[in-house]
Amino acid sequence: MRFISVNTLNPTNRLPTEAEMASMHKFIVEGMKAGWLIECEGVTFGTTGVRVHKAASGEITVTDGPFAETKEVLGGYALLNAASMEEAVEHTRRFLDHVGEGTWEGTWETYQLYEMPTGELDVVARSWENAVREGQ
Repeated sequence: MRFISVNTLNPTNRLPTEAEMASMHKFIVEGMKAGWLIECEGVTFGTTGVRVHKAASGEITVTDGPFAETKEVLGGYALLNAASMEEAVEHTRRFLDHVGEGTWEGTWETYQLYEMPTGELDVVARSWENAVREGQ
């Protein structure tokens, strides 16, 4: 099964130290070699970003950051391969061993990703191809 773990942190947190970055790099390489870590990325540190919102009316608004009301920001994510939620949580916990010395505070939320049953992807792909052909 595949899972996504999303890291959020206080926008006043400091950047990772060089030692933390080296430790995290080693951990990421080991996880990828072992096959439980599919992908992992950090997000540009800070409170700046863009918020895209769709209202029930269908109106879409785009707001540039920073956002004054932000209590936490996205720090990064990891795509995990695990046999169960418990195993995914254990991998997620290990990320915290490589960051956050001192006053660093952050949260990882872990969710199982939806996976289409075998064969459904082919049906979706064929439907999309037919829609594209009909639209030409």
